[in-house]
Amino acid sequence: MIHDQTSCFTAFEGQRRIASGPLADVALAVKRAGTRTTAPIAIYSDATGRPIDLDLRGSDDEIAARLTLPVGTAEACDASKPRGRGRPKLGVVAREVTLLPRHWDWLSAQPGGASVALRKLVEEARRSSGDRDRSRAARDAAYHFMSAMAGNLANFEEAARALFAGDRRRLAGLIAGWPDDIRDHIVKLVERI
Repeated sequence: MIHDQTSCFTAFEGQRRIASGPLADVALAVKRAGTRTTAPIAIYSDATGRPIDLDLRGSDDEIAARLTLPVGTAEACDASKPRGRGRPKLGVVAREVTLLPRHWDWLSAQPGGASVALRKLVEEARRSSGDRDRSRAARDAAYHFMSAMAGNLANFEEAARALFAGDRRRLAGLIAGWPDDIRDHIVKLVERI
C-alpha cells in the first residue's frame, strides 16, 4: 500500500513517542525500536490521525526504497528545504466521473474541455473553502489519534466534546493529566485547526 508522503508521521512505543518526521525516517526508527522492546509500536499519519501498517522486512535501504516516492513529494515535514529546479511532477490521475447529460454538455462547451474546466472548478472550490477544509481535517486527525491512543483515559469523552466545540482551553485542561507524549501530540495536531 502506498502512503501519503506529503505529510509527517509519528511512531509511539506504548505511550512514548519514539519518532516523528518523513515516513522512511520513522519506519527505520520503528525497526530499530522493535528489536529492543516488547511494547506495542504504532505509526500514525499526522495528516489523518489514523494508524498505518508498514512492511519493515529487509535492510534499511530496502525499507527506505519501498517507502520513498519521487523527489518533491516527501518534503512537507521540512518546509525549510528549498525546492529543486524545474517543473514539479503533476501526478495526473484518470478516474471516472458520473454527471448528468446537461453537466457534460456544459463541460464540453468550456475552453479546454471537460478536464480543464473540472480542474478550474476544483481549484476554485479549494481556494474558497480551503481554510475550513484544512481545519476540519486537522480536527478529525486529532480525534482519530485521540480515539486510538487515549480512548480509555480519564476525561476522553469530555475532551472529544471540547475538541469538536473548538474549545482549546478546555481541551488542554482535560488532557493535562494524560501521558506527556500523547498530550503533546494531540496539541500539535490541534494547532493546525
